[in-house]
Amino acid sequence: MLLPELPLSTPSLLFPAISLLMLAYTNRFLGLAAVVRGLHANWKSSQEPMLVKQIQNLRKRIQIIKHMQTLGVLSLMFCVVSMTLIFFDRQTGGQITFGLSLVLMLGSLTLSLVEIQMSGTALDLQLRDVQCREE
Repeated sequence: MLLPELPLSTPSLLFPAISLLMLAYTNRFLGLAAVVRGLHANWKSSQEPMLVKQIQNLRKRIQIIKHMQTLGVLSLMFCVVSMTLIFFDRQTGGQITFGLSLVLMLGSLTLSLVEIQMSGTALDLQLRDVQCREE
């Protein structure tokens, strides 16, 4: 199947989106790192079981964020390769690598959604703990 020619400007449209996503992912990572440090200090002094659950949740979320970042960077790299191939009039290769770039970005966004859901679960654990202590 012959695809229509892909202009050089099409892959370049992903650059601002990928850059903003990477910034958001990095901010989430740094925020979690600060929370982990605080929880670790609290756990050292109190050995509270609820803190262990929260730390386990944070460990999983940090792993997911690392994978989100990896897929985002790979998406950007494939986007650059796509633009390079299109620049050198290699349409088929450019289209394939642009398609791969889109798939990688979709994977990154899917992991982001999973991490957001886990974040909500972590907050629910915290609120449940407060509610149990009140009762």
